[in-house]
Amino acid sequence: MSSNSTHNAAHYERSLSTSAVDHTITKQLCNLRRKDQNGNEQEAVDKSEAEQGVNGSVENAENVSCAHRNGHAEDEVNTVEKIAALQVESNGLSTVCEEEKNEKMKGGVLGKPPLPRNKQASGAGKQSWLLRLFESKMFDMSIAISYLFNSKEPGVQTYLGNRLFSFAEEEVDFYLPQLLNMYIHMHDVAEAIHPYIVYRCRHSVEFSLQTAWILSAYSADVLKPNWKNSQGIKLKNMILNEELRPKVEKKPGNLPSPTLPSVLLPQTVTTPVKKTHCRSKSDATGIYTKMTHSQTTGNLQKSSTGDLSTGRAFDSGCICVQSSEGIVNDLTGRETVCHCGAPRLKPELEFVNALMNIGTRLQQLPTKELRTSRLIAELAMLNLNLPARVWLPFGRNNQHHIVRIPHTQAIVLNSKEKAPYLLYVEVLEVENVYSSHVPSKRLENKLHVRFTKSEEDLTSVCVRTTGSPHPEFSLYGGSEFDDAECWSQEDDEILQFAVKTRSVDTISQFSVDSTTSADSKEPVYIAAGDIRKRLSDHFTAPKSKFERDPEDPSAAALKEPWEEKVKRIRESSPYGQLPNWKLLSVIIKCGDDLRQELLVYQVLRVLKNVWDQERVPLWIEPYHILVTSNMSGIIQPVDNTVSIHQIKKHSKKSLKEYFIQEFGEVNSEGFLTAQKNFVQSCAGYCLVCYLMQVKDRHNGNILLDSDGHIIHIDFGFILSTSPGKNLGFENSPFKLTHEFAEVMGGLESDMFEYFKILILQGLVASRKHMDKIVPIVEIMQTGSGLPCFGNGMNTIRQLKERFHMNLTEEQLQLYVDQLVESSLNSLTTSLYDKFQYFTNGIL
Repeated sequence: MSSNSTHNAAHYERSLSTSAVDHTITKQLCNLRRKDQNGNEQEAVDKSEAEQGVNGSVENAENVSCAHRNGHAEDEVNTVEKIAALQVESNGLSTVCEEEKNEKMKGGVLGKPPLPRNKQASGAGKQSWLLRLFESKMFDMSIAISYLFNSKEPGVQTYLGNRLFSFAEEEVDFYLPQLLNMYIHMHDVAEAIHPYIVYRCRHSVEFSLQTAWILSAYSADVLKPNWKNSQGIKLKNMILNEELRPKVEKKPGNLPSPTLPSVLLPQTVTTPVKKTHCRSKSDATGIYTKMTHSQTTGNLQKSSTGDLSTGRAFDSGCICVQSSEGIVNDLTGRETVCHCGAPRLKPELEFVNALMNIGTRLQQLPTKELRTSRLIAELAMLNLNLPARVWLPFGRNNQHHIVRIPHTQAIVLNSKEKAPYLLYVEVLEVENVYSSHVPSKRLENKLHVRFTKSEEDLTSVCVRTTGSPHPEFSLYGGSEFDDAECWSQEDDEILQFAVKTRSVDTISQFSVDSTTSADSKEPVYIAAGDIRKRLSDHFTAPKSKFERDPEDPSAAALKEPWEEKVKRIRESSPYGQLPNWKLLSVIIKCGDDLRQELLVYQVLRVLKNVWDQERVPLWIEPYHILVTSNMSGIIQPVDNTVSIHQIKKHSKKSLKEYFIQEFGEVNSEGFLTAQKNFVQSCAGYCLVCYLMQVKDRHNGNILLDSDGHIIHIDFGFILSTSPGKNLGFENSPFKLTHEFAEVMGGLESDMFEYFKILILQGLVASRKHMDKIVPIVEIMQTGSGLPCFGNGMNTIRQLKERFHMNLTEEQLQLYVDQLVESSLNSLTTSLYDKFQYFTNGIL
């Protein structure tokens, strides 16, 4: 009797789980039934047909997975991995059918009558429908993530873990926070996706870094590690200890490099190395002999990696790129795999840690002036270690080497307690960041040009090599410089002069040209028409810059057009003449938890794709977020933007008056285009703020770009949390002020009606794809200690309710009108703006 009762309980539990799976996929399979080849609905099949469907899906999954792997690894390595994957995949996918077969055999042995045939066919049919979903064209990464989270069947989880190999890497990388959060807090899911995570870490440095940083950030919520939730910490340690390296054997027949002396070549060890052996100081330059991993790590700790004063803080010591094989691979366009055991992750980790340490030290200084001067000094020290094989780790845009940081251009952003800072980074784009040649260091131009002494003779430092009347300045043995390089932005005298005479920069350039030519006795002939044109363009052009404010130094830097900034920095850079030169910008934040920012970024990306797919002309700008720990991260800034607070403070105008100043009169084409951009972006972010309950919407957190779009930033208060310990300062659905409505043309204008129509269309499109949005948030709630999930399960329930799936479009239109009216007339929005003005001076 006990065995029979146990058998009945097991069968009942499996039936419940099968019914739950069938209930969740009913909606997603409705379209598949209509698209049957014979035009008829697929009826339930018997058990043998279901097993055939399972086996067929195994073969398909194996082919996709193995084909994907063959594109990334060598043949001999793939053979072993392929066999292992086939075994795991076959065993996992056949689990359900094998269990049913064993149960049937048990029933026969124990004398229990078999199940009725209609029940057998029903269970097999449900499994068949699930396989049809997984093999259909509509199956994507969002469905895979949802079923990994909700399904408790080991066979389904193993199948989905292997199906990850069939998706594009960028699709999987987008859901990496969700995958790793499940890896940390869900032991069964961790077992299913572990092979994929390890495979990607072995073959990608970028993926290894992203995985280690995310695991470090989200493992902080694990207060009491145990065997069920410590797998995330173990995987992070494996990655950081360089245990997940490509499985590549050394090739003994490596020819000596024609460009390296023999002393720098890898040495072949024929006798065992004694444990008491001490390496000489010359070995610290990164020469690796044949040794174990522990020996390599120990020697690395003694090297200069991480020490900014040495000039080699970001040097891994790898010599494989400079070997004969590396040179051949570079010429043939193939990737060079490291054989010498040099650390793959250490240089990039040290570079990011150096940026974070600067931000931490800036927080200890009381004023912005002290922070700015300290920032410039710290970046100058960091510059001594560049160029190096390091990059800005922003997704797929990392194929570059950082060669220089113009430290005088860095600025400290507005913040009372923290010290986030913006810096610009000069990079050289390369084909392969791991194997391409790193350029040698170029000396910067330190020639000081004095403006106050126009009679000073500069011909003593000039060498004329052409017939041009403009002399060419030569420095450090005839290095290539043009006239623009004389205007070094690192010269304190030039900086002080530029601040005083910012409005007459063009005329100052005339005086320098004429002075130089007069001293050299070679007149320069400039047409009078060119002079009149340049003067006219200078005085009639609209003001595109803000005056420098010591209390807000970021305003003038951010207002400068990006194209002008790039041109100015390129002219003063020793690497600016290279064709693959590029300027990037990043914001470093320390002391702030950016995990909520990352969550909102993912939701923004999905909403943007949904609106593009549904052809709704809403505009939002998701900016990339990199979480490096639970208290630090990197943000990719939006170019050509300034906050509305800075606009009102420096222009002394209302928002509509500023639009007229920047884009022209109200009826001009420029103004109407900017107005349309404003309406489309305002509607998009209003809908985002409503769905995600974004708070802290003062004018310092709303940007305006050069085309008229608004961009919301700083998503530190979302869902269940708000400023002031959730006292409810902002209870309106979203921020919509009368000043915004004035830019749209007023409450009775056509553009304001268009604004409400866009919100309605966006909400209709969003609720159509709610199943792609909600799981992103729901999965991140698992085991999370973030304040946005403070209401527990009510957080997800309220998020679903805001999509209003029970309303018709007519009812939804009336509801949108109510949202707009309540936001426009919200008293709390006005009170919060006044509170920010009196406490932080934000207009």
